[in-house]
Amino acid sequence: MPIQRWLPVFILIFSIGLVLHSAFLTAFAATFFIIISLASWWQRHSLDGVQYIRRFHYTRGFPGELTSVQMEIENNKLLPLSWLRFLDPWPKAVGPGDEQILMSSHLPDLGVMSHVFSLRWYERARRTYELTLRRRGIYKVGQVQAQSGDLFGIYELSENIGKVDPITVFPSLIPLQEVALPPNNPFGDLRSRRRLLEDPNFPMGVREYHPEDGFRRVHWPATARTGQMQVKVYQPTSTQVLVLGLNVSTYPHYWEGVYPALFEHLLSMAATILYQGIDKGYRVGLISNGCTANSDQPFRIPPGRSPDQLSQLLSALAGATPVVVASFERFLMREIPRIPFGATLLVLTAIVTPELAETLSRLKKHERQITLISLAQEPPPDIAGVRGYHMPFRE
Repeated sequence: MPIQRWLPVFILIFSIGLVLHSAFLTAFAATFFIIISLASWWQRHSLDGVQYIRRFHYTRGFPGELTSVQMEIENNKLLPLSWLRFLDPWPKAVGPGDEQILMSSHLPDLGVMSHVFSLRWYERARRTYELTLRRRGIYKVGQVQAQSGDLFGIYELSENIGKVDPITVFPSLIPLQEVALPPNNPFGDLRSRRRLLEDPNFPMGVREYHPEDGFRRVHWPATARTGQMQVKVYQPTSTQVLVLGLNVSTYPHYWEGVYPALFEHLLSMAATILYQGIDKGYRVGLISNGCTANSDQPFRIPPGRSPDQLSQLLSALAGATPVVVASFERFLMREIPRIPFGATLLVLTAIVTPELAETLSRLKKHERQITLISLAQEPPPDIAGVRGYHMPFRE
């Protein structure tokens, strides 16, 4: 109860004590007023300078891996705290190895980690927990509810403090011996890595036209200026590019729902292919007609070989949802101009519809190498110019 509501009572008792010349009533009212005032002031400032910091050993990993988190609590003020309680909501998928540490909450996938402390002035306390990464996803460990009050236990104050910490669990990697790919690399002939290609994104000059030159190489301004057919000359490059096109649909029609086990296997297969591509020195990118958590747009990651490229790719798969935002066939036709010239487009899908087969056949005119990996039960049809692999999913 606020001290303002107690004030009339104190005045009444104090006045009665003065009228009756009662030292007990006067002292009682004064003492109780001082205690209530002190408790109210203590309660208002109890959470000032209180910090709650989580220090993770690492915040990204694969299912089954272990990590640790250290909770660091500080009372950065002169006012001591006789009691301090924290209620920390925690996703069970990345919770402590001992699940009994988490209390139940109103959400089945969310537990509550409770901590109780008694801190003196400028005192710090730490607690460490071992965490188990159980399931793929991007999880947010949100703000913690801090509760404290006065020394007498009359008043209580509750506030949300701290920050939101994300924990990313990548899809599981499939052992390479279980990925039934033939010895010849599905990403393209490894010997071609030494061959210099021309990158049309970086023109470096013009030259005279040769009969073997394609019509798209013609440099029309230079041709008009010189009066002779001129073609563009591009900078050479020896880097091979791999772009994985991921179809997140597990049924021919989106209204048929989602096959969860097949969807997770699809993401694990994609993660394994991306990891293998990076390991072999390719510039690897990812496009998908699905969307990530908290987004309604298909995700795309341009090809690259930066040190954090693999983590970006795996993080996108960690947050992937089975929500289909576009037909995969239309999505490929829209994305093919963004794929670098001469790159390998590796299409990974759980279903191969006649529309997809027709689309892959039409994409050959864009001069991209195309590889199809199907996880469907039935073998994919033969598509001219498209290398196909059949790896049926078995739960």
